[in-house]
Amino acid sequence: MDQSPPPIGVAIFPVTPLQQNCTLVWCRKTLKAAIIDPGGSVDALLAAVAKQGLALDAIWITHGHLDHAGGAAEMQETGLDIIGPHPDDQFWIDGIPAQGQMYGLPEARSFTPTRWLAEGDVLTLGETIWEVYHCPGHTPGHVIFFNREARFAQVGDVLFQGSVGRTDFPRSDHGALLNSVTTKLWPLGDDVAFVPGHGPASTFGAERRTNPFVSDQALGRAPIARPASGPS
Repeated sequence: MDQSPPPIGVAIFPVTPLQQNCTLVWCRKTLKAAIIDPGGSVDALLAAVAKQGLALDAIWITHGHLDHAGGAAEMQETGLDIIGPHPDDQFWIDGIPAQGQMYGLPEARSFTPTRWLAEGDVLTLGETIWEVYHCPGHTPGHVIFFNREARFAQVGDVLFQGSVGRTDFPRSDHGALLNSVTTKLWPLGDDVAFVPGHGPASTFGAERRTNPFVSDQALGRAPIARPASGPS
């Protein structure tokens, strides 16, 4: 049996009053790191990276909501590139200052990504490879990041343990969200572990068995229930 260590490291830091899972990922061989969805607490996040002895390489953004992207502009000032999301989320990024005022985060600023992402893009982090999947529904420009070798994904607000992303926002689409989960996430494999945008981690297999919105059993029934509330 292969007992080699996983090629990536992962650490989770909940940020903002919405307790968004900012995720630090890194290549274990090179110690190059990316920070996914720095919604806030930028100084604390940078201190955590330094404590791990990592070299921060880039900021990756799943989608343009405040709690996921509100700290990206401040972090970019350290010389980092902002990678993602898909350009269909430009209007959400433009609205970050207004969102910040609503949620008591006046320091949150909009930004222009160094690079927009699209379906099929590939990112490198040290010696690790990350696949990008465009998963609209929660927002039109939402993307997820998948490391095939480690069988790991960061899925933002597409999927949660026991729930799915809200679709009561402008340009959200519940049908598109369910399609993203079933046609983009499920084919990656039941064994894939994922970190969601909020709450505990899970696996695709566990959600296919038990999630009341996207389990195989739920999708075999009609109509499909919609979440009335939940994580952003």
